[in-house]
Amino acid sequence: MKSNFWRFSVAPMLDWSDRHCRFFHRLLTRRARLYTEMITTGALLHGDRARHLDFNVQEHPVALQLGGSEPGELALCARLGEQWGYDEINLNCGCPSERVQRGAFGACLMAEPLLVRDCVRAMRDAVSVPVTVKHRIGIDKVESYDFVRDFIGTVAQGGAQVFIVHARNAWLKGLSPKLNREVPPLRYEIVARLKQDFPELTIVINGGLTTLEASSAQLEAVDGVMLGREPYHHPWLLAAVDPLLFGEAPTVTDRFQLIEPLVEYGARHVRDGGRVRDLARHVLGLFNGLPGARRWRQRLSDPLELSRNDPMLIASAAKQVSAG
Repeated sequence: MKSNFWRFSVAPMLDWSDRHCRFFHRLLTRRARLYTEMITTGALLHGDRARHLDFNVQEHPVALQLGGSEPGELALCARLGEQWGYDEINLNCGCPSERVQRGAFGACLMAEPLLVRDCVRAMRDAVSVPVTVKHRIGIDKVESYDFVRDFIGTVAQGGAQVFIVHARNAWLKGLSPKLNREVPPLRYEIVARLKQDFPELTIVINGGLTTLEASSAQLEAVDGVMLGREPYHHPWLLAAVDPLLFGEAPTVTDRFQLIEPLVEYGARHVRDGGRVRDLARHVLGLFNGLPGARRWRQRLSDPLELSRNDPMLIASAAKQVSAG
């Protein structure tokens, strides 16, 4: 069933969901769909493409999220994403930050559904992988269900079949991106109603979900769930995704099973000219809730330790956790 491809995913998170983070998350779950942080069309067309697009083959299935509002540029960038090997191209219509708005994309695009439809159509014409849209349920004080219903109905005319819906309004003025994730009330019933009105589309719910139990409950009404901050800060949650949501054996059953592949990955990254801190910052939450978790975080955050750029720091810190 096509919706199973989006049954569970980890959200695109600016400055967080880079390729090192995604490699780590893939060690925990085979089935979760992973997303890049948002990459603007300008960055791809005029910047270092390899730096933005390179990823590890182990990350599949992995989606590229684009930020932009010009159909031709988005089509070019979607084609680049497909050539690089991404499994999906996602258009950001949900980010409320003023910096993004100045680029005329993100959540402000919800006010221009015809333009979004044209953007999607251009990308669909350019690639054979799915083109999906991530958006909010409304902008500013527009809380009418008709607004988001008509947005999806119009954009679907461009060929989008998958809509990832953050169940909060985006306030475009007066709230920081952080407060935009917390202040506007969650309205899960709106997303469930969208699925009822568009049964032929894949509707994925996002926003405020912190447990797999709550996620499973949402799957009674929609096709998929997307979590972001919770699996980032408490990544061991992801180890239960495959058995609980897909009925498959877990990828790992013990957190210490991750240490060797993390050290090996860190060593490869260092050989390629990278820094251990690029990986270490994403694994700080691995042992949260266990004795020794604080020491693990301290060791992997220590500037002196990180300055040595030795991937064995990860193994050394893990030994202190196991010793309590």
